[in-house]
Amino acid sequence: APIHTYQVCKVMEQNQNNWLLTSWISNEGASRIFIELKFTLRDCNSLPGGLGTCKETFNMYYFESDDEDGRNIKENQYIKIDTIAADESFTELDLGDRVMKLNTEVRDVGPLTKKGFYLAFQDVGACIALVSVRVYYKKCPSVIHNLAHFPDTITGGDSSQLLEVSGVCINHSVTEEAPKMHCSAEGEWLVPIGKCLCKAGYEEKNNTCQVCRPGFFKASPHSPSCSKCPPHSYTLDEASTSCLCEEDYFRKESDPPTMACTRPPSAPRSAISNINETSVFLEWIPPADTGGRKDVSYYIACKKCSSHSGLCEACGSHVRYLPQQTDLKNTSVMMMDLLAHTNYTFEIEAVNGVSDQNPGARQFVSVNVTTNQAAPSPVSTVKKGKITKNSISLSWQEPDRPNGIILEYEIKYFEKDQETSYTIIKSKETTITADGLKPGSAYVFQIRARTAAGYGGFSQRFEFETSPLDKNTLLLWLFFGFFSFSRRCGYSKAKQDPEEEKMHFHNGHIKLPGVRTYVDPHTYEDPNQAVHEFAKEIEASCITIERVIGAGEFGEVCSGRLKLQGKREFPVAIKTLKVGYTEKQRRDFLGEASIMGQFDHPNIIHLEGVITKSKPVMIVTEYMENGSLDTFLKKNDGQFTVIQLVGMLRGIVSGMKYLSDMGYVHRDLAARNILINSNLVCKVSDFGLSRVLEDDPEAAYTTRGGKIPIRWTAPEAIAFRKFTSASDVWSYGIVMWEVMSYGERPYWEMTNQDVIKAVEEGYRLPSPMDCPAALYQLMLDCWQKDRNSRPKFDEIVSMLDKLIRNPSNLKTLVNASTSNLLVEHSPIGSSAYRSVGEWLEAIKMGRYTEIFMENGYSSMDAVAQVTLE
Repeated sequence: APIHTYQVCKVMEQNQNNWLLTSWISNEGASRIFIELKFTLRDCNSLPGGLGTCKETFNMYYFESDDEDGRNIKENQYIKIDTIAADESFTELDLGDRVMKLNTEVRDVGPLTKKGFYLAFQDVGACIALVSVRVYYKKCPSVIHNLAHFPDTITGGDSSQLLEVSGVCINHSVTEEAPKMHCSAEGEWLVPIGKCLCKAGYEEKNNTCQVCRPGFFKASPHSPSCSKCPPHSYTLDEASTSCLCEEDYFRKESDPPTMACTRPPSAPRSAISNINETSVFLEWIPPADTGGRKDVSYYIACKKCSSHSGLCEACGSHVRYLPQQTDLKNTSVMMMDLLAHTNYTFEIEAVNGVSDQNPGARQFVSVNVTTNQAAPSPVSTVKKGKITKNSISLSWQEPDRPNGIILEYEIKYFEKDQETSYTIIKSKETTITADGLKPGSAYVFQIRARTAAGYGGFSQRFEFETSPLDKNTLLLWLFFGFFSFSRRCGYSKAKQDPEEEKMHFHNGHIKLPGVRTYVDPHTYEDPNQAVHEFAKEIEASCITIERVIGAGEFGEVCSGRLKLQGKREFPVAIKTLKVGYTEKQRRDFLGEASIMGQFDHPNIIHLEGVITKSKPVMIVTEYMENGSLDTFLKKNDGQFTVIQLVGMLRGIVSGMKYLSDMGYVHRDLAARNILINSNLVCKVSDFGLSRVLEDDPEAAYTTRGGKIPIRWTAPEAIAFRKFTSASDVWSYGIVMWEVMSYGERPYWEMTNQDVIKAVEEGYRLPSPMDCPAALYQLMLDCWQKDRNSRPKFDEIVSMLDKLIRNPSNLKTLVNASTSNLLVEHSPIGSSAYRSVGEWLEAIKMGRYTEIFMENGYSSMDAVAQVTLE
C-alpha cells in the first residue's frame, strides 16, 4: 500500500480487545514526553449492520521500564494515557473519492522516573488506521546570551515548571553576578538574571569579546568599549588595560585611567607685594600652564636673607600666614610677624596633583622685599618682685619681636576699678617700682615698649595687690597723714629713679607735664636754632645732584645720591632754595625741614638732613621713585588690585595717625602731597601749610589768611578757618576718593564756590567706579558735617587692617553711577527721619512705602540692615 499503517476494523464482532505495542523507547533523560498520533477513523453510521458493536475511539497506554524486559507484562499493568477520539471520521463515500481524513492528536506524559517506556494502543471495536506515531521531548536549545553560554536543557517534568540554568561566561569575559536563565516547559528561555562583561582589554562586538587594538585600552569590564588613549599617553600592546604616560607627563594614583596624563604647572605670574611695617601682602596671577589639571594650589616658602653675606635661611615658625602657608587655593596671602628692617625672599610655588612625581620640574616666582620700620610687639611676661604696703616692684622680658632697639618702656597703672585716674612711668630698664600706693589695694599694670618707630601695643593687664596694714600702723598712718596734710602746701615730687619719668592722668588730662610733643619751629626767634635742633647738617661734598625732577615753591627739586661716611651711597631727593631769596623765604624753606626732622615714621617722608653752611641751601630727603601719588595713579589707571589700593590708603592713614598722636595738623592732605616709592609705600610729605595743634584736643589753629585747598578742606575749616585732626580726617576721605578713582580731580570742573555751596547743602562726592561699598562708606563717615562724628585716624587704621585681613569684605561694590552728579549724604537709620515713609519721601521714593512695609521694613533700623543685594 502507498501508506504504511497499522489498522483494524472488526466492527461486526463483539468484545474486541486488540493491542499494538511499541518496542522499548529510551527517554534520553527527559522527564516529560509528548506523543503525536496521526490516524483515520470510519464513521460507524457508514457501516451497515455494525452499529451494535462499532466504536469511534481507541485507548493509549504507557508502561515505564529501565530495560526491555518489561515487554511481556500484563495489560492491566499499563497506565492509561487517554481515550482518543477522532475529530474527523470518513464514510464509504469518502473511500470512493479516495479522500483520507487524517486526525492528529498530541498527548503528554510525565513526570517519568525510569530510563525508558513502552507505548500501547488498545482497540475495542473501531475501524481505525494508525498512520504515524511520533514520540518526542522538548528542550531549550543551546544559546549565547549576555556573553554567557547556556547548554541544551531538557524541559522539566511539570508542565508549569521553570528550570533555572546557570550560564558560563564565554572567552575573555567575566562576571560579578552569575548569569542565569530559566527553561520553560515549552522549551523557551525566560527570565535572564546577571550577565557577563568583556574583561579589561576586550570589548563586546557581535556577541563576542574582541581584543583592544594597540593605541586603545579598556580599563574595566564595566567600560562600554575600547577607548583611544587619552592625551599625552600611549600603548603599543593589544588587550591594554591602561595607557602609559609620555615622558615628563604623569598620572596621580587616584586619577582615572581615562584622564589625560598631566604635568606640574608653570610658575605663578606677576607677583606683587604690599609692605605694611612688618606684614607683607603677596598677590599673583595663576600660572599660564596649569599642567592640564584643575587641582592647582600654592605653597609659600619664606627665607630671611642677610644683606651682607647674601645667605638666606628659613624664616622659622614665628611667621604667621593668613589664611595659610600650604595648600592655598586663592592667589593671595598675608605674612605677619616678620622682623623689621629685614630682607626677605618669598618663593610662590604652584603645585598640582603630579608635582611630587617630578620634583625637578617644580617652578616658582620669587619676590624680594625689605620690611619697614615697625613698633615692637607687646610685652608678654611680667613678674612681681618685692611688694610692700605702699609699693610694688615688677620686672619683665623684652618683647618677642622688638623690631629694633628698645628706647624705653612705658608702664601704665591704676587702682582696680579706677581706670580713669592712672599713672604712667617711663623707664629705660626692664624693672620698676611703683610707690605711693594704698595698702591692701589691688592695682592693674600694663607695659608697652618704644623704638624709633613708636610705641607698640600695651601688654595684657597684670593685677597685683599691696600688703595690708596692721592695726597699729594704720592708726599711726592716719595721724601722720592728717598732720602732713595740714602742714603741706604745694607740690612735692616723688622720689624716683633718674632713668624714670612719671606722669599722672585723670579723666584723660595730664596732671604732670612730661610728654614731648611736636614743637612749632615758628616759635623760635632764630630759625637756624630750630633747624639745627631738629635736622642734621650734611657736608655739600657728600651730595651728588644728577637731574632736575620738578619745581617747588622755593626752587628746583632734584634727584641725586648721598654718600655718608661708613655707609653705602644711596638715592635722595634734594630741594634747593633759588638764588636771590629773601630772609623770610629762607626761614619758610628751612621751616619745613625743622618740621620733618621731628618725625620718624615709615609713612612720613624721612629727612636725611640740610645744607645751610654753603649755597645753594638744600633740604635732603629720601628718594621716592614713583613721585607724587596723584600723577602715579593717573599713569597707571586701572592697573592695581583693590587690596593694593587699600594698602596705599593704609600707609597714608598710618602716617596721619602718627602726626595726630604728635598733636599735629597737616592742613593740606591731598594725593599730590603723598609720595610713593617702588614698593608702593605711600608717605605723607609737604609740610608747608602744616601747623601745630595745642595740647588741648579741642583747640584749633586759626590761620591769619592764606590760601586754603577748598576741594580737600572740611567745611568748618573753610567757614571759620578752624583746623583740627578732624579736618585732616575730612581731607583723608577726599584722598581715599582720589586713590579709588585713580587720580580723578575732586568735584571735577565745578568752581570752588560751587563746591563750598554743594557741600554745605549736604551733597557728597559719588562713589568712584568699582569702589567697594565698605570703602565708600568710610569716605562718607570722614565727610560727616559734625566733626565730632568723624572717625579718628586710629579707628580708620583698624578698619583698613580688618579689610586687608578679610579681602572678601571688599567684593561688594557700590552700584555704578550713571552720571557725575554729586550724591546727597544723609545716612539712613539716623535720627534725621522718624519713619520709613518720611525717609522715602525725602529721597523722592514715597510711592514705594507700601512695598517696604509689606516686606517687613517698617522701621529705620530695619532699613539700615538692607544689603546691596
